[in-house]
Amino acid sequence: MADRILNIGFIGNGKGTNRYHAPFSLALPQKFRIKTIYARYMGGPWPRIPGVEYTTKIDALLSDPEIDVIEVSTPIRTHYNLTRQALKAGKHVVCDKAFTESEAEAEELYELAAEKGVTVQCYQNRRFDSDYLTAKKVASSGKLGRIYEIVTHYDYWREEFFQMAHQSAYHWSEGIVYGHSCHCVDQLIAWLGIPERWHAEARQLGGTGHPDMAFDFDLYYDKVGIKATAAASYLAAIQRPSFEVYGERGTFIKVEKDQQERDLKKFYLPVGNDDFGLDTPEQYGTLRYYDDEGAFHEERVPTVRSTYSAFYEALYETVAHGAPQLVKPEETMAQLRILEDATMDLR
Repeated sequence: MADRILNIGFIGNGKGTNRYHAPFSLALPQKFRIKTIYARYMGGPWPRIPGVEYTTKIDALLSDPEIDVIEVSTPIRTHYNLTRQALKAGKHVVCDKAFTESEAEAEELYELAAEKGVTVQCYQNRRFDSDYLTAKKVASSGKLGRIYEIVTHYDYWREEFFQMAHQSAYHWSEGIVYGHSCHCVDQLIAWLGIPERWHAEARQLGGTGHPDMAFDFDLYYDKVGIKATAAASYLAAIQRPSFEVYGERGTFIKVEKDQQERDLKKFYLPVGNDDFGLDTPEQYGTLRYYDDEGAFHEERVPTVRSTYSAFYEALYETVAHGAPQLVKPEETMAQLRILEDATMDLR
């Protein structure tokens, strides 16, 4: 496909589309155009994007020959069927996290994409979180020596979620594991590869029959001697560090998560704001280590500048030029195996 602007059609007009997808494709007007947004019902708090067609008819996307990529940004229980429809229509597809409810569903979608000659991948934008990229940079600098442990947290204080859990039953895929652990697990897989073994635990803090509100995953990379832990809770009034990296010569701690999400929640968007997603020096991580001569060092590590638009840069290269897709099928299926293990007793 020659260089040209690719047309995107969205399935869903909620927070995912308007907060986490649209701002970052709109930041690349030379590569992407949002042509159509479909939702069963229109309305809600999100202002309409100028120049975009809004429709309540899904065929307006599926049958439009000008649409190159369909993005599915809807509740997880709809992902498999909607992604399957889009693939059958011959469209490239990006589906929000978590990709599907099972590895078997994911495998079927990858096979369908190959049959249709298109691509499908999960929108793992958190591969471009600045805290994650900073931790990776420190680990690769050599200052910590051999890395033996990595810990990441994704804590929230969501007391209202706990209260709601006491009032009504939830589907097992609506808890923290499929809602947020998929970010952490994907980051670790993208960084370290697929683990040789793991232990995955989900906890129903509201009691049996209610959604999981805490997780604790240990991923073991025995060949390189690294244990990677991802843990989080929806009842953490004091949030644990975003990343901890432990090596034979020292430790790196980054307390605060990526700034992009906090900016987005305030409708402070990447287009027109040069300091979008930028950490202040107070948010920098701390590195303490001993050098080859045994001298002690402590420094504040400037946060790597990043943007979720990098996902769209990679998507463009895949769809327009045939480059390998950023989020590989084997990575997503490995992640789903871990998520399935964690929630097996909740189903």
